[in-house]
Amino acid sequence: MEQKNRLRIALAIILLISLAMLTSFGRVLFARDVPRVSLAPPESSASSSKDASNQEGALLRVEVTPQTVQEVVRTLDRVNSYYRELTVELFWSGGSSSTQVLVWADQGWSHSQQALPSGAVRHDLEGEGTRYAWYDGDEAYLSAPIPEETPVEADLSQRIPTYETVLALEPEQITAAGYEDRGGIPCVYVEYQGQALMGYRQRYWVSVNTGLLAAAETLSGEDVVYRMSAQPAQTPCPSGTSFALPGGESLHQAP
Repeated sequence: MEQKNRLRIALAIILLISLAMLTSFGRVLFARDVPRVSLAPPESSASSSKDASNQEGALLRVEVTPQTVQEVVRTLDRVNSYYRELTVELFWSGGSSSTQVLVWADQGWSHSQQALPSGAVRHDLEGEGTRYAWYDGDEAYLSAPIPEETPVEADLSQRIPTYETVLALEPEQITAAGYEDRGGIPCVYVEYQGQALMGYRQRYWVSVNTGLLAAAETLSGEDVVYRMSAQPAQTPCPSGTSFALPGGESLHQAP
């Protein structure tokens, strides 16, 4: 029975992430003429930004609410060179599993290394339109072209959803939003629920500093069934990091 519950939860999470991909990239994500936004620190009680100006013009005061959070998320710039560590957890009745993920990314290339509950270590390397996959100890690898609609930075190969889903939501699907500190990382927080989620609720915490997804949760009622948490990212990616295939062929190297 425990094994069946575990399988149901895992399948549900995979389905939710797949639906998020289809929802996110089935329509145009970025509107034109989006106003610039100055983000407030998460401890600000007013949850609004201070007026400021630069050479390109004055920034707008924006409060993060379910009505404004999509515009705020659109202004975040995702760093393109970093290293960080993630923990991905699944929970079911009577048990749980945890996967540790190491991620290196640089200039459109990404390499994730996952220590699976079985003890196996999986590698996913992506760049220039191709995805490579292998396990520790393998001399060979699998490769396949990456569909154009695949989220940036290989989010799904890291076993995390893509927060760009937030940009494609209907406003009435967003139930909560604001600034929050998550594990010491200042974040924009958003919670949503829609018919496609089959009763599940999704929560995202997006780092203000890096534009990376800092944490995510999927809830069934009040029970967490999926959780991703990240350590603060090291930017840029450590110099000399090689994005190499198991035979040693380096496809890219961080400067």
